[in-house]
Amino acid sequence: MYVLDSSAFINEYHTDESIASVPLVREELEDESAYRFDALEGSGMHLHIPDEGTVERIERAARETGDKEELSETDIRLVAAAFELDGRLVTDDYAMQNVAEKLNVDVEVIARDGIEEQRHWNFQCRGCGREFDEKHERCPVCGSELSRKNPA
Repeated sequence: MYVLDSSAFINEYHTDESIASVPLVREELEDESAYRFDALEGSGMHLHIPDEGTVERIERAARETGDKEELSETDIRLVAAAFELDGRLVTDDYAMQNVAEKLNVDVEVIARDGIEEQRHWNFQCRGCGREFDEKHERCPVCGSELSRKNPA
């Protein structure tokens, strides 16, 4: 089962395998890509609504990798759907790929190169320079904003 992100509809992705998506993807689409979603739904595409427990598991994994702030509700539910359906996630989104990789969910990219390695992001204070494993609204030491930092 291939679970399609909005980029699959935008880039006219085709497969002979069975496909699924989540209803929230339709809300992200406009023009021809929205018509493609509707046409595939009408021809048998499975619309999956993941269990809330699975959604929470995906959110935990995204916090662990440092990708939580980068993912929309739609993104999280797509990864959850691929996880529950034991499917292959079809996306160009790097944060989704990173979280999927952590959960051993297969990923197929469309128009970009896929990720080369899984990353665990750190966060660095723009004021005092201290680094943190988790995202905070502000630095707990000096109150400045944090930015996402590649640990490599």
